[in-house]
Amino acid sequence: MGAVTDDEVIRKRLLIDGDGAGDDRRINLLLKTFTKWCNSPGSPEEGFTQYQRMLSTLAQCEFSLGKTLMVYDMNLREMENYEKIYTNIEQNITSAHEKIAECKKEIQKAKRIRKNRQEYDALAKVIQQHPDRHDTLKQLEALDKELQHLSHIKENVDAKLELRKKQFHVLLTTIQELQQTLENDEKSEDDNNQESPVDNGD
Repeated sequence: MGAVTDDEVIRKRLLIDGDGAGDDRRINLLLKTFTKWCNSPGSPEEGFTQYQRMLSTLAQCEFSLGKTLMVYDMNLREMENYEKIYTNIEQNITSAHEKIAECKKEIQKAKRIRKNRQEYDALAKVIQQHPDRHDTLKQLEALDKELQHLSHIKENVDAKLELRKKQFHVLLTTIQELQQTLENDEKSEDDNNQESPVDNGD
């Protein structure tokens, strides 16, 4: 067999001896004393002394047993307390997880709101760079009036241009007719000159 370590010896003593107060030794000693007391032919005084010793040892054993029971009850209460603490801790952990999840949702919501605000501010800056609706409508009305005025001017110019085209056409026609008349007159004069004889003084 291998060497027994100190830890194993202490462990065995604790398992046998309870909390290590020597109860097993007292009980063994009490049994030996009781056996010796029963078989002892001594005087009554010695028997009574041994009897008192046995009662004292028994009282010590009962006291140790009571102490052990109290420790056991205390351990049970401590276990119940630890169970409650453990349950409370579990509940707190669950609640903490729920709060963390809620905080994450709040953070996401805050990020979304912040992003929307940034987009709104950027859009507001772009809008501020342009005139408002009232000014835009005024500008449109002014441009519409100017467009109507220009259209009227264009119509007048087109009418004058058309009139000038007609006048120019009449002028060209008149010139052509005048030129034709002149050509006809020149041709008639040439014909008359060729038909009349030349007078030689006869």
